Amino acid sequence: MDGRVISVLLALILCALIAVIVLLVRRRPSAAAQAPAPAAPRDPFAPEDQVAGDPRALKAGDMVEYLGTRYFVRGSLRLREGGFTWSEHLLDADTPAQGESTKVWISVEEDPDLEVVWWTEREVGDLRPDRRTLTLDGVEYRRDEHGTADYAGEGTTGVGTEGRVEYVDYEGPGGRYLSFERFGGGPWEAGTGERVPNGTLTIYPGS
Repeated sequence: MDGRVISVLLALILCALIAVIVLLVRRRPSAAAQAPAPAAPRDPFAPEDQVAGDPRALKAGDMVEYLGTRYFVRGSLRLREGGFTWSEHLLDADTPAQGESTKVWISVEEDPDLEVVWWTEREVGDLRPDRRTLTLDGVEYRRDEHGTADYAGEGTTGVGTEGRVEYVDYEGPGGRYLSFERFGGGPWEAGTGERVPNGTLTIYPGS
């Protein structure tokens, strides 16, 4: 067998080997296809784990259910102080309890965690936010924040479509709050609040 024949045979064998290697590589799934995509990092305290629905998206026309009672969102205040924003929503009970005539609000803010507080309008007599500590119904509250914010109103709120509000917030034990607000330099309005426990608030978006 002369050298030319041997060269041809070697070339054919080499081509066959290359073809087999290419075929095997194409048939083998890639590592990227085999490995599942890593789960995206997520916040363990994200709002979807706190309530049924996202309270940050509340707006007029929505409905919320809290402690067995359903309330309609009549209007919202979007407040801004510097770079910090939060919302307050006026609620109206679907079936008011006997004797229930006071305003009920819910506030939603992130600082940095989501905090939802249920507020009830209160008559506090001559009590004014002019001291570091105040006592109401036997509960002592300590002043936490004092500032002035711009607001924009949506729906029915009773305070107009825009303006400025001064607020003084007090914090008590066990997630209780006392807050004073006055809109446009008017009289102080007071309310007591309680932090909404996880899983007790359900949101039904309006149409």
